[in-house]
Amino acid sequence: MALAVVVLAGCSSTPDEDRTGRMSPNRIYAEAKDELNAGAFDKAVTLFERLEGRAAGTPLAQQAQLEKAYAHYKANEQAQALATLDRFMKLHPASPALDYALYLKGIVNFNDNLGILSFIAKQDLAERDQKAAKESFESFRELVTRFPDSRYTPDARARMTYIVNSLAQYEVHVARFYFSRGAYVAAIGRAQSAVAEYRDVPAIEEALGIMMRSYDALGMAQLRDDTRRVLEKNYPRSDYLGGGGVRSATNPWWRFW
Repeated sequence: MALAVVVLAGCSSTPDEDRTGRMSPNRIYAEAKDELNAGAFDKAVTLFERLEGRAAGTPLAQQAQLEKAYAHYKANEQAQALATLDRFMKLHPASPALDYALYLKGIVNFNDNLGILSFIAKQDLAERDQKAAKESFESFRELVTRFPDSRYTPDARARMTYIVNSLAQYEVHVARFYFSRGAYVAAIGRAQSAVAEYRDVPAIEEALGIMMRSYDALGMAQLRDDTRRVLEKNYPRSDYLGGGGVRSATNPWWRFW
């Protein structure tokens, strides 16, 4: 029985485990980075996990956690990447790399919101569920607030602006949907949400246009005229003032590539 246990134990270890067992932590890290750079993300994750165990309690182990999260992200494994980052931030709240962890968490959710096939399908960002966008915004906001001088802060600020535009356009997208189906009261409600919650974003022009046309369709002349005055003041050259219809989503305003 003892001999069988020894044999089974020997069989349970893979050649790769035996190989890394003889390697220094720095060498494991170097190989993991090579695999990551070569696009072999699953192999990189495995090596970074081994490094976490070998270098436990050292800065190298912390780096391995962050690198593993990045490898998951590159492999389009958002859930695993986010779980790894949450674990890192919980275990190392005072880490010098905390700003990067927050930035990467924001990036993971930001790109999850875009969707891997959104470019091929030409899907409007505002047509997607905005939960990931809001979580991305919160990560970037925490980064900007806690680490205003971080090297990642300027890009985080730019992405926050982009996300706010997306969230406003999402409200307008829903309002447009209701308007196209004659649900004018519901259209007004969603358009009003965009106007009330967001400022100085492109979607507000269309939100006001939808409100104005919805009030007109409901025969609410006073509210229609009030909305028109707001639209004229803020967007004097708006197409909606000249009788233009609700904007088509064929050419979404947010697409920048």
